Amino acid sequence: MEKLEYRAYIKTTALLGVSAQAITDELVLVYGDLAPKYSTVDKWATLFKDGRESLEDNPRSGHPKTTYTAENIESVQAIIEENPYVTHDLIEALTLINRFTINEIIHNVLKKRKLTSRCIPHELTDQNRKNRVEACKENLALFRNGLWRLCDIVTEDESWFYLRQVGHKSANARFQPKSMFYIFFKTTGVVHLGYVEIGDSITSKYYIKNCLKPLIFEINKRKPKTATHNFKFLRDNAQPHVT
Repeated sequence: MEKLEYRAYIKTTALLGVSAQAITDELVLVYGDLAPKYSTVDKWATLFKDGRESLEDNPRSGHPKTTYTAENIESVQAIIEENPYVTHDLIEALTLINRFTINEIIHNVLKKRKLTSRCIPHELTDQNRKNRVEACKENLALFRNGLWRLCDIVTEDESWFYLRQVGHKSANARFQPKSMFYIFFKTTGVVHLGYVEIGDSITSKYYIKNCLKPLIFEINKRKPKTATHNFKFLRDNAQPHVT
């Protein structure tokens, strides 16, 4: 769907009194990841309510500077500063900014380049343990100083559930039909719950599309003003997370 078609729908529904959040939800329901963000819908809905008629962008004088905004730059910078090891895929899931724009912001605006990627191993060395202790102390200090809140932490975990009772031997269980359920929760309760269809495998693309993006959508729906600004994501390095 072209952006002018999106804007035409936003204009009609906004003038009928439909809220920007409701319009966003409807577009996401139909077009999924291709739908415009809430901030975009809200901007155009406000313009149309104020009397704007044209669906086109305002003409620009001279050569266009960039395709990215100050808001996008600030969002990407905040995520990288909080976690220097964050992946492009996770930034895309958290911000809903396209991958090309993310890359442009990181390299051309923030002047950063990725040298290494790191996951916390299951088998810890003495240095690994020391790093964990230091990280925990830093996090505790943020809580004690009021910079972080427990209610801003979203934790994720998953588990296999067999579709019928199986024996205690692992050999019996291995070939029984089962489904993986995953849950995202915080101190106030469940944020998002889902399961993996039988026959599907959890790859990085699957995890981003079916787990992370619905989670971000749910957070944006509950808190459209702050969205994921103060969001902290806690998970282990189990295989589904690092594929």
